[in-house]
Amino acid sequence: MDGSEEASGWAARSSASGAPGAAYPASSSSLGLVRHRRRTLVREEDEFEEEEEVEAAQEQVSRILSSADKGGGGDADVSLREWLDRPGRAVDLLECLHIFRQIAEAVGSAHGQGVVVANVRPSCFVMSPLNSVSFIESASCSTSGSVSASSSDDDDAAGGSGPGPPERNRSFYGPSSSTRLKDRREEDGADEKKTFPLKRILLMEWSWYTSPEEADGVGRGTFAADVYRLGVLLFELFCTFDSLEEKLTTMADLRHRVLPPQLLLKWPKEASFCLWLLHPQPDTRPKISEVLRSEFLNRPTSKLEERVAAIKLTEEIEDEELLLEFLLHLKQRKQEVADRLRDSICFISADVQEVQDQRSILLQNSYPELDRGGRSATSTLDHPVADVDSSSFASRKRFRSEFNNGVGEEELGHLMAEAPRSGTELQIQVSIASKSSRLMKNFKKLEAAYFSTRRRGSRSTRRPESKQLQGTSSGTGSAVRTERSSVDDVVLQEGRGGGRRNEWINPFLEGLCKYLSFSRLKVKADLKQGDLLNSMNLVCSMDFDRDNEFFATAGVNKKIKVFECDMILNEDRGIHYPVVEMSNRSKLSCICWNGYIKSQIASSDFEGVVQVWDVTRSQSLAEMREHEKRVWSVDFSLADPTRLASGGDDGTVKLWSINKAGSVGTIRTKANVCSIQFQPESAHLLAVGSADHKVYCFDLRNLRMPCCTLAGHTKTVSDVKYLDSSHVVSASTDNSLKLWNLPASTSGVHEAPLQTFAGHTNNKNFVGLSVSDGYIATGSETNEVFIYHKAFPMPVLSYKFSTTDPISGQENDDASQFVSCVCWRGQSSTLLAANSSGNIKFLEMV
Repeated sequence: MDGSEEASGWAARSSASGAPGAAYPASSSSLGLVRHRRRTLVREEDEFEEEEEVEAAQEQVSRILSSADKGGGGDADVSLREWLDRPGRAVDLLECLHIFRQIAEAVGSAHGQGVVVANVRPSCFVMSPLNSVSFIESASCSTSGSVSASSSDDDDAAGGSGPGPPERNRSFYGPSSSTRLKDRREEDGADEKKTFPLKRILLMEWSWYTSPEEADGVGRGTFAADVYRLGVLLFELFCTFDSLEEKLTTMADLRHRVLPPQLLLKWPKEASFCLWLLHPQPDTRPKISEVLRSEFLNRPTSKLEERVAAIKLTEEIEDEELLLEFLLHLKQRKQEVADRLRDSICFISADVQEVQDQRSILLQNSYPELDRGGRSATSTLDHPVADVDSSSFASRKRFRSEFNNGVGEEELGHLMAEAPRSGTELQIQVSIASKSSRLMKNFKKLEAAYFSTRRRGSRSTRRPESKQLQGTSSGTGSAVRTERSSVDDVVLQEGRGGGRRNEWINPFLEGLCKYLSFSRLKVKADLKQGDLLNSMNLVCSMDFDRDNEFFATAGVNKKIKVFECDMILNEDRGIHYPVVEMSNRSKLSCICWNGYIKSQIASSDFEGVVQVWDVTRSQSLAEMREHEKRVWSVDFSLADPTRLASGGDDGTVKLWSINKAGSVGTIRTKANVCSIQFQPESAHLLAVGSADHKVYCFDLRNLRMPCCTLAGHTKTVSDVKYLDSSHVVSASTDNSLKLWNLPASTSGVHEAPLQTFAGHTNNKNFVGLSVSDGYIATGSETNEVFIYHKAFPMPVLSYKFSTTDPISGQENDDASQFVSCVCWRGQSSTLLAANSSGNIKFLEMV
């Protein structure tokens, strides 16, 4: 801190202190009275001042000890008082002059602005390891009351506020209690064991640095008093002591300008200058400007200049070292980023080459088959594959650029007609152009999915879904067939069957193709019911039968309604009536169709009753009443159609058999059970979604504890579905879905999902969850349906329900409505969705 900075700090404190001497100069007629009253007050408060001096000294001790503790290391600042009283301190001329010059320059800067420093005492300064002196900004120093001195000497003579003992400004300290002093006795006791106890030194420092006129109560807060304190400081810099008694005796003699003989012999010039500053008459002492211009401080000493230059050089070296350290750390971090980027570029380049090789093989194998309608196999072979690749690259860029620039379908068709290429090539380029904008729109998320999939692929040795994909392509079940299905078969044969492709490419390519296969959700049919005006139309659950010919709905209207799919999809009717309708005594929360016995439907309701219904007879076959509270979920096992499970607000999962009257097992959890589902291929594995934010997977052969726990949601897990035998999807009211990989080993808590899907809104309601062929459907509290694919975290498609007034037919925006239930129709691209107003739609991905 230089002199100007210190002066500005002192000036600010003096203006804040509001010293009466500076604000109200005394007149000459009242001068004697003022002095008399001040002396009287001083005498009356002598006893009080002694007690307050002790407390102030304790404050000073605490501050300096704290500074000493923090500066225990060699590189920290240290109090000047502690530095002066270090045992065995050697006096270095250049070092002492350097310290004194800094303090004198600071005082001179303050005097130049009309400010009396008052606190020119060692305890108010700290030193850096390079002997740079700084003023301590603390209450202990500021309480002595630095004041602004008026330009006239009369103001000084009138008794302007001076340094004084700290009790004069008690309010600056805050409360000083005996309790606080007692708390420090241990620390003070440790100080007294040192050669120079700080407590005693600080108690005496007030008197040592008080000028004679201040001790007599004649002049306070004068420039001359600051000069006197500089003289005492100069004496302490050049005089060392071996014991406390010697120091106390010598400092007492200094009040009478008696200097020790060893100082006079060793440092005669310094002793002479010190006596000049300590002159008892204020008018005889030099001004601070004279001190700074004196030959004593300006003697031609090359060593001093060298010392100052060396100190500055050392400081500059330290700054350069810090900068160098920062730059080295920065370089190291950026190098790590560059290494990772270089590695990424290397394996991306390898992947590009591999995909290009596979593409060449696909072009050779697929073109004859795809061109049977317009080109012969012979004409295809007339053009080398390399020529096709090279010629199509520039055109692909052209088509993509035109598409991104907003070229319409008609103009795009015109460009296609002008391009001299085969029909197959044109179809490929048009398909790429139509999907390019969707790909680039989500480029960042696709990039993250690519790296994530590749990392997983590098760790895995086989794809668990390859068997299922082969089964699907063989023709069993309901497979989704798109325009690129025949190409997919070739990909499966060449990539997976041939084994020439890295493990990561297949799942990523499959996800990317499915992500780009569909562009929107189209309304295929609306279910028109006759009770649209009924306010109790919230649909809580829907499900398809074994053959996907019928579907059933249930909700707060206490009815299970069964509809025929073909009648809804293929016949245009004003009102659709259910083929079967069954009434319940309570609101229904969930239904599940038996996957083997086509006529059986299980239901759960708000009173905790689980029932099995015979659809053909429209009646209940069995009632199970063991739950104590509302049951949220019920599910039939696909592997064992006689086994049934239910879970509810009583925190239990009940296991049932349709051949037995009571439950065959009970799982007790710590929180409400919101959803359950059997593993599709096993009757012994069950997933449970709980209100404690977790998913529990149980092996029903051991009901005491879950075989694994999936913990990653931050709110209630409202729904859980098996995507396949080794993956589970969970929905939560934290606005997210999570995909989990079930570990092969049992037990343990897993907190790292494979994927987190976000885009929909779900804070408080059950919005439904359904999975099919890697696609995940869910509702939203924005009255929308969202479709995700397991490979990517962002939505693939979405559809917003329009709120239409049943009387006027006008659309309006009702923020209270939400999609309450979704259900895929087997493994097809058709989805059944319902919202809170009872509006049910068949949606199809196109």
